[in-house]
Amino acid sequence: MVANKVGLTPGTVSAVLNDTPACRSVPGQTKQRILTAARELNYKPDFWARALRLRRTHTIGVIAAEIGDPYGSVIISGIERHLRQKEFSFLTTIHRHEAGLLQSQSRLLVERGVEGLITIDTSIDEPLPVPTVAIAGHRSVEGVTNISINHRAAVFSALRHLADLGHREIAFMKGPDTSSDSRDRWNSIVQVASEVGICIQPELVVDLNDPEGNAARTPEHGYPFAQELLRRNRRFTALFAYNDNSAIAAMRVFQDAGLRVPEDISVVGFDDIQPASYARPALTTVRQPLQQMGEMAARSVLERIEGDAGYVPEIAIEPQLIVRKSTAHAHAFAPGVAFIAARPHAGD
Repeated sequence: MVANKVGLTPGTVSAVLNDTPACRSVPGQTKQRILTAARELNYKPDFWARALRLRRTHTIGVIAAEIGDPYGSVIISGIERHLRQKEFSFLTTIHRHEAGLLQSQSRLLVERGVEGLITIDTSIDEPLPVPTVAIAGHRSVEGVTNISINHRAAVFSALRHLADLGHREIAFMKGPDTSSDSRDRWNSIVQVASEVGICIQPELVVDLNDPEGNAARTPEHGYPFAQELLRRNRRFTALFAYNDNSAIAAMRVFQDAGLRVPEDISVVGFDDIQPASYARPALTTVRQPLQQMGEMAARSVLERIEGDAGYVPEIAIEPQLIVRKSTAHAHAFAPGVAFIAARPHAGD
């Protein structure tokens, strides 16, 4: 229609409207005629027709375990920020750690024309047909770039902080089997604990495993596991939780039982999600730069798509210990009746 209105070939009009290299030979006056006609006809480009012609969709697929949790949502925010700057969009699916969903969801996204994939807290077992970046993937798969925190450095900073405060009897919340970070983080804890003079007591370790894999996702789901620590009636002066959600749940359980944080029990979390600084007391935690990790993943996958960078197997992120008000010097303390009396969360 535009070509008919200005009396030119569709190829010339297309070159001008798409600002391709071919339009450099089109006189400025002719370009203006084409653009004016396009505005008058309310011309809008057909995205799918252009994608089919150019074999480009400028779309990335994002596969996450959850969307609304504080961990994944911040990462996705970072992904979106970088993609928007580069005029890319993204499609998101979730798998909730259900077996087989990762494969089917990745296949669905590729069929929808995504040019690359970013996975969050997802263990990839086999190569995927498009450039892929895994945030907290932890498995070496050809063609997949893993972006992950340096768990040894993270754990060392947390346990050294507690040891320097005099804590030796430390309880641990171990990550759920469904989380891709769990194994590496726990292995780092086992290795580092002996180095800083801490003996891991099995009675002071609670696994955040529940039938639906929700224990580490919200404080509400982590609450019963913190109660379990108290019911064991074993002395400890500090807790190193798997993540901030479980740490915040534990602080609430301890306070409901009449214990003080940090005067009676110090608590350290992991991630530094937004609620951590607003908890009471503000939570000492290991910071993962989640938004930066999302931006880095988006940048990495686009560079591979555009051919600006080669394949990199791994990108390590350095952690930072954020010391707030939930940790203090250890004091002689026995659990006594208060540990057994931990009452349920209001409303449970």
